[in-house]
Amino acid sequence: MSETRIVTQSSPLRGEITVPGDKSISHRSIMLGSLAQGKTVVRGFLHGEDNHSTLRAFRTMGIKIEEDENGVLVIAGKGLSGLQEPTDVLDCGNSGTTIRLMSGLLAGQKFFSVVTGDRYLRKRPMKRVVTPLTLMGARIWGRGGGDLAPLAFQGGELMPIDYVSPIASAQVKSAILLAGLACDGVTTVREPHLSRDHSERMLAYFGADIRPIAGGVSLVGRPQLEGREVVVPGDISSAAFFIVAALIVPGSELLIRNVGVNPTRSGIIDILRAMGGDIELLDERIVSGEPVADLLVRASSLRGIEIGGAVVPRAIDEFPVISVAAAYAAGTTIIRDAQELRVKETDRIAAMVAELSKLGATLEATTDGMIIEGGASLQGATVDSSGDHRIAMSCAIAALQSGSAVTIHDTGCTATSFPNFWDLLELVRR
Repeated sequence: MSETRIVTQSSPLRGEITVPGDKSISHRSIMLGSLAQGKTVVRGFLHGEDNHSTLRAFRTMGIKIEEDENGVLVIAGKGLSGLQEPTDVLDCGNSGTTIRLMSGLLAGQKFFSVVTGDRYLRKRPMKRVVTPLTLMGARIWGRGGGDLAPLAFQGGELMPIDYVSPIASAQVKSAILLAGLACDGVTTVREPHLSRDHSERMLAYFGADIRPIAGGVSLVGRPQLEGREVVVPGDISSAAFFIVAALIVPGSELLIRNVGVNPTRSGIIDILRAMGGDIELLDERIVSGEPVADLLVRASSLRGIEIGGAVVPRAIDEFPVISVAAAYAAGTTIIRDAQELRVKETDRIAAMVAELSKLGATLEATTDGMIIEGGASLQGATVDSSGDHRIAMSCAIAALQSGSAVTIHDTGCTATSFPNFWDLLELVRR
């Protein structure tokens, strides 16, 4: 994992690319395909380390998942009660989605299970899902009073709840909905802002009775889920690095095909357009229940803006690379309401302030975001990802317009979500 890369200033980025499949949708395709009756075929699955953690966990619980030479998965689903008690601890690696969504699922299974993860995941807060699951009757134990992995579950009967989440989090919402599958009655989750809705879309696609309500969503328990074909679109969180790269490198024009543009995830497009970015959506369509489009991006003169409120959860994973765009923009960018960045794989506010400062950017951390003075001429330096894939890739994009080479330590972590990032970056620079 602790590889080092050197990235130099780039000539205009040109060409047509496809980014790997959406990580969030790939996770959910395994989970719901396993809980459905019959065969589910998944095309475009992201073969990254996080998704493989989910895949291995369900194989450990007795689900047969085959893969062909093209990376297409065939899942032999066993229904809501078809999982088997695992004979070992389920290792979620670095994946917060795996551990939090599976917590909801395992809480309603009639067996004992334990989940854990790597040293980074074991530091991430789990009380946000443990608390509502406990209100549903789940029996869960963990370090720090249930706030830290490993977590142990004695699954059993659950009851539906109407939960008002203090944060807008798709992982919290999804954990509760997955637990709600095992309940008699209606489970409801309400949020301060709408978080990404991949779980709701896929649950409906597999046949669940799930309904939007004011400020949230409701699920009718014990549905009959049926196996489906899932075509996973390109991950907008991965596309974001190339969108920003094409915007900041003069003379660039890049076409990124088959990108998921779910409105609960497309905040990055709205933000960059507000900054003056030339981003065009072509051939908009619906694939397996998800909005998809091709993105045409042209180099642009960006300007600083204020970013906060409802757009933040729609772009929460993209803020590291948004901060790079802000560093190259004219004027000041203020990011607020993004305190969730402090509990990701790293404290992403502190990490981006530290690493961009090394390159000569002028910025400071606030409690819930950053203030970035754009327009500085960035220069080469040595930076460190701290094992966070999005920090590593954001530093690489920042280096494309730096005055000299940037050395990035610990870049192997990019395999978590974007295994071919470095190859694709070299391709568009030619």
